[in-house]
Amino acid sequence: MDEQVKQGEIESGNGQHLDEETLFVVSQTFKALSDPTRIRILNLLCSDEHSVNDIAEILDLSQSTVSHQLRFLKNLRLVKFRREGTSLYYSKDDDHIMNLLKQAIEHATHN
Repeated sequence: MDEQVKQGEIESGNGQHLDEETLFVVSQTFKALSDPTRIRILNLLCSDEHSVNDIAEILDLSQSTVSHQLRFLKNLRLVKFRREGTSLYYSKDDDHIMNLLKQAIEHATHN
């Protein structure tokens, strides 16, 4: 490598420098996608919204586990929710991440 890269001067694909907050959010996003349970939840929410109870039943997980993982995903703005009575219905909040997830799944299943 001819050019020296100073620490903290990491560039994005379009040549822009990434600040520390952006680096943190990107790393947290990949952390979210590194957990099989969160991948299953996001994959389910790619197509439709679901209640916490529905997600737990469909994925055969405890309601507590689902709620915990959804909170993590919501904090990263990967999912959003709406309230209907006492139920919360979750759906995808970011098509960029869903596209990234779909690409990763296609990569993993490509022969």
